[in-house]
Amino acid sequence: MREEDGKSESLKGSIDPATLMKVRSLELRARVVVEGFWKGLHRSPHHGFCVEFSEYRQYVQGDDPRFIDWKVMARSDRVYIKKFEDETNLRCFLLVDQSRSMSYAGGGSEATHSKSEYANTLAATLAYFLLAQGDAVGLVTFDEHLDHFVPARNRPGQLHRLLGQLELSRDQDGVGTDLIGPLKKVADLVRKRGLMMLISDLLAPIEDLELHLAYLAAAGHDLVVWQVLDRSELEFGFERASHFCDVESGNDVFIDPNLARESYLKKLQAHLDAVKGTCERNGIDYRLVATDEPLDQVLFDFVSMREKGAGKNVRRRNSAL
Repeated sequence: MREEDGKSESLKGSIDPATLMKVRSLELRARVVVEGFWKGLHRSPHHGFCVEFSEYRQYVQGDDPRFIDWKVMARSDRVYIKKFEDETNLRCFLLVDQSRSMSYAGGGSEATHSKSEYANTLAATLAYFLLAQGDAVGLVTFDEHLDHFVPARNRPGQLHRLLGQLELSRDQDGVGTDLIGPLKKVADLVRKRGLMMLISDLLAPIEDLELHLAYLAAAGHDLVVWQVLDRSELEFGFERASHFCDVESGNDVFIDPNLARESYLKKLQAHLDAVKGTCERNGIDYRLVATDEPLDQVLFDFVSMREKGAGKNVRRRNSAL
């Protein structure tokens, strides 16, 4: 069966983001997405699909059967045992853009959520999922400057600490976008190699973006980039000429969408292609995400990316022998 068929099947029963965002609690949103993900995966054609996250390793003869995780076995039909804390080696940092451009919501006054609200929910979902797997998770929020830094930990209360910081960012008005300064600061702060996931609209000059993403990759970090854009930004489906506000500068610009659409879409596609090309050249996993996509599908794609990445690492090790 093709991957697209598996995706369609895994989406059955997904919660529409507009409905999900009506839930105020980030923790409850994350729990709903992760539990829905497991249920969808179990009934999809990929029910045998499983990734060896840092909390688990496959059972081998001689292991103590008391540590078998029966829930994982029921989901995957494979036998795994729980790893102890000193065996955990995955450290992840979620880098979440809180700049003013992330406050955009294409539905205007009727919108249920902005790019920032979607990005925060994605970050909460990933944190919930990874911490449940026994991995250490930290958080960085930024706009022009690095706003908050939470070290990567896996201990009781870490999830509440991370989600509490994301909740606080809801009430803060971000300023202009500058990915360069924050990314450089993160590279200076995080010396141990680990997984870094950047969640941003990436509306920044591609030359600067490529330089600092390449720097993080060269430092040995494993990178995943989520480029979050509103559907109206991707399709520019506006019909009537009107004033558009630049959320970064605050300036009003009068635009006739029928005249501007072709040029806008051409420039946007060039930027998206450049971002994707930058990631491919530097071995960075990249995913463009629209804010109307169900988050369990985004989580499914993340797990798929990590499984493929693990396979690549195994092949590299074997070729080096």
